[in-house]
Amino acid sequence: MNKINYQRELDKIINEITESGDRPKLLLHSCCAPCSSYVLSYLCNFFDITVLYYNPNITEPAEYQKRKAEQLRLIRELPFDIGVMDCEHESEKFFETARGLEACPEGGERCFKCYRLRLEKTAACAGSFDYFCTTLSISPLKNARKINEIGSEIGEKYGVKFLPSDFKKKDGFKKSILLSHEYNLYRQNYCGCVYSKKRTED
Repeated sequence: MNKINYQRELDKIINEITESGDRPKLLLHSCCAPCSSYVLSYLCNFFDITVLYYNPNITEPAEYQKRKAEQLRLIRELPFDIGVMDCEHESEKFFETARGLEACPEGGERCFKCYRLRLEKTAACAGSFDYFCTTLSISPLKNARKINEIGSEIGEKYGVKFLPSDFKKKDGFKKSILLSHEYNLYRQNYCGCVYSKKRTED
């Protein structure tokens, strides 16, 4: 199987958008403010974006609220007109998804099912949008190929185009760190679930 360059696929779409003069509507799932900082500063040049904050994997309520507040603050402070679509926390859905996979290593099957949980919710909310996407691929610890495969599959199911991406390309992750410093964003050292937190504490 040939390896797909998802950044190149995104570049093709952006070039088509630029040539047409259109500004498609994009529903962007965001995992957190730091990861969304670069993605928003990049994609807001080409899309009308609404951010969907849906992260049931963040299982501790205080941590969830802290990250959500940072996301909303960043959206207010960025120099773009960005919409927000809020969701219930629904941590119980993450635990249902992770049942039986608690001992899986980070980056394995449990994480893939977590990608699917969040992307499915995003696609289900994206009926009035031209595309949906997620910030998840900006992390060096996330599997961009799986994210794109799952997103494309779910997009076909819901009839909404998934925007291919690998946001860590073009120094995206490094730029997100710089923007996090610029906006004084809270950066966590684990994805949010109790299993990844335990790994950082071991």
